[in-house]
Amino acid sequence: MSYSEKMLAALSSGQLETAKKHFAWALRKDDDDTLFSLAEELYGLGFLKQSARTYKKLLAKYPDEDDLKTGLADVAIDEGDTDLALDYLHQVKPDSPAYVQALLVEADLYQTQELFEVSEQKLIEAYKLAPDEPIVAFALAEFYFLIRNYNKAINFYLNLIKRGHLEISRVNLVERLGVSYAEAGRFEQAVGYLEQIKPAKLTPDSRFELGFTYLQLNEPRKAIDTFNKLREQDSQYASVYPYLAEAQEQLHQLDAALLTLQEGLAVDQYNEQLYLRTARLALKLDDQELAEKYLREGLSIDPDNLTTVLELSNLLVQRERFQDNVDLLDQYLQSNEFDPQFYWNLAVSNDQLDNFKAAKENYLAAYPFFEHNEDFLKPAIYFFREAGMAEQAVAALRNYLEIVPEDGEMVAMLEDYEDQGY
Repeated sequence: MSYSEKMLAALSSGQLETAKKHFAWALRKDDDDTLFSLAEELYGLGFLKQSARTYKKLLAKYPDEDDLKTGLADVAIDEGDTDLALDYLHQVKPDSPAYVQALLVEADLYQTQELFEVSEQKLIEAYKLAPDEPIVAFALAEFYFLIRNYNKAINFYLNLIKRGHLEISRVNLVERLGVSYAEAGRFEQAVGYLEQIKPAKLTPDSRFELGFTYLQLNEPRKAIDTFNKLREQDSQYASVYPYLAEAQEQLHQLDAALLTLQEGLAVDQYNEQLYLRTARLALKLDDQELAEKYLREGLSIDPDNLTTVLELSNLLVQRERFQDNVDLLDQYLQSNEFDPQFYWNLAVSNDQLDNFKAAKENYLAAYPFFEHNEDFLKPAIYFFREAGMAEQAVAALRNYLEIVPEDGEMVAMLEDYEDQGY
């Protein structure tokens, strides 16, 4: 065995001191090809300092060997030294056999800095220089997958698969292609690829995408089966719970769906959207108390979520908890955060609480938003009439009768007003 092999064996068995000694001897005694392989192995294992030291020893001997510079650039990127990485990469000239690899490393560097346009330019340049090189096409596919440009990613993954490349750098390209089709909304194609993956090879992400695809194709039973297997595989995979519940709802399994969402909250207890979903499902099961509990818990996490505020307000009005509703909404109106429905709910609540001034203010504030909504107009008409606000009552009556012309009571009321000269 070479000293490099002895070092790697010692590392795999956790004998760090022994590995250190073998590394020192490897740098002195092993041949250059063995040392180059060692540098790559150490980089892959995360021993960056030892990898860089090995590359530098070789570079001192072969200063024109550009593969060593790209290797050192990789190490510098992982160590967060952007300037050093660029310094090595810029030493690799366009006529160098290592130039394409340098472009790939540079693209990776710019991705870490979220300079995606520059990264794309480097990858496209590499692809123009080496269109038949699988690793270049793969790098472009992965780049487009990363930035969620799935249609472009599909083209590259599909081309690689057609050329017989099913796996590159331990990435299953069939899985990537299926996920890309699903994320692009092309579910018929997605399911064809995702179903090709053997169940034992499905990652949590690919299994989720398969279940999601079944759901979009209106196959809730298959979705439920797939999502349940995902839960067995990884019970902490938070995204599965709302979609499993959705599939169960489609099959009218409401109690099971509620339990699923409650299990999801145990995994993802800071997801206000999940509290909202659970509250809505509780309302479908006619459990208003449970719905209010989840709405309030959701608001405790995100007090500025106006959708949750509104649903809680609607529920309080429905439960005739008018003072609680006023207390809830007043704080949002004072901070200028509101939905027009707040005015409507406050108008109804204050009217029921005999707070005439507040009810009037809120009916008038709500009116421009709901002047063509029959459910709003009818109670507003009664309020305006009782408050002696004839002009507002007549305007509301005319709008209402455009929508519900057959309402005899409202027709008669408008005629009375018109007889009075309005």
